[in-house]
Amino acid sequence: MATTTPEKHDTHHKALSINLDGTIFGSFAEIGAGQEVARWFLRVGGASGTVAKTISAYDKEVSDDLYGAGTRYVSKPRLAAMLDNEWAQLLSQLHATRGTTAKFFAFVDTISARNFAGTNDCHGWLGLRFLQQPGGEPSQILLHVNLRDSTNLRQQEAVGILGVNLLYATHFALGSPTELLASLFEDLTLSRLEIDCVELQGPAFEGWDLGLFHAQLVAGGYSEAVTFPVDGEHLPANELLYKRALVLAPGRFDNVAQMHGELIRWTLADLPEPELKDSKGGLGLFCLSTAPGMNEDGQVTAEEVMRHVRELQKLGYGVMVFRARELYTMSAFVNRYTKSRIHFAIGLTVLVKVLEDNYNNLSGSLMEAIARLFSQNVRMSVYPMKAEDVERRIKAAGLTGWHWQTTDGMVRADELYPDAPLGHLYQYLLSSGFILIGKSAGNEAAAAS
Repeated sequence: MATTTPEKHDTHHKALSINLDGTIFGSFAEIGAGQEVARWFLRVGGASGTVAKTISAYDKEVSDDLYGAGTRYVSKPRLAAMLDNEWAQLLSQLHATRGTTAKFFAFVDTISARNFAGTNDCHGWLGLRFLQQPGGEPSQILLHVNLRDSTNLRQQEAVGILGVNLLYATHFALGSPTELLASLFEDLTLSRLEIDCVELQGPAFEGWDLGLFHAQLVAGGYSEAVTFPVDGEHLPANELLYKRALVLAPGRFDNVAQMHGELIRWTLADLPEPELKDSKGGLGLFCLSTAPGMNEDGQVTAEEVMRHVRELQKLGYGVMVFRARELYTMSAFVNRYTKSRIHFAIGLTVLVKVLEDNYNNLSGSLMEAIARLFSQNVRMSVYPMKAEDVERRIKAAGLTGWHWQTTDGMVRADELYPDAPLGHLYQYLLSSGFILIGKSAGNEAAAAS
């Protein structure tokens, strides 16, 4: 029996179908970036069937009067205050007359679109509280988004599309997290908008794994990266990374060992005092990628990601999951939110993989990759490994042209000698201080791959 692909609908059709539903009824409150979501429902026709109220508290004093002072205007606490206020007002005004027939909703957003100078962090929060049936228990979804378009107008358009998709998906595409995310991203692309943090509450999402949902944001191509802080609380990257001196430990981590955590601990201990003084302090994170590595096929699944994340969090540090596996892409993402130096804490075989990658996606191949990486205020702290581990792993990867010396059975970064011409580039990176020899590890143990 042939299978059918779910029919896709454009934004106009979605807004109109909601307006004509007759049971979906609620309010819109939007701060910043105009009233792009409400605009869709007002212009497609039949808005009286859906829109109870639309408001834009654009002035800060007006916003404080409605939703309370004391929170940043583009923040989750401000979004929550808006949602509580709008939901309470909606029910107090309409529950008596429409409570038995209407599936009420309150949609709110607070958005910082591109300013005139182009100097701000373009991001925002969207929230929806809704009923699946009249008189039922409410459910709620909050989204943090990064706006990637280059103009204010395009960013506003993307927010409008996402808002319509959100209202439509929560009523017609809640069969699974995969279905919901696909519906949320219709008529959008990752180059326009990222969803990097989600909060789910209520009966509509009963049984959903929030960690798995976040992993699917990356694995499914809805975000460049998501964070998994060690305490388990999901945060957008702009909050977790802001002004932090970062130590990132990238790897596949198929065999998690205590040594992975030691790499981070040693590198954090070695951060120079001036770097810490000019930041909000050091933060260590493991880095995973959903992209296949060299000589590998297929994307990593969300389930695989979460298995690794949970194992790594046991070692005492949070995790970032990226779509890309290249270090220069990871550092470019992190540099959106911190100007402090980024240290990659790695073992020797990770360093070898970085230098042996073919970088087919770059016209300048290895040279361009190295230039991109180290032009972003990046250093590599490379820790020693046992000589037999170096030999075994280099042979397993099918690499040739690498030689080394040993000291007490260990190989340090400055005892590794690739053949020319790569050897010349490697010596330059060592001599210039882009590659640092991990100090705290000493010869205690082999560093992880």
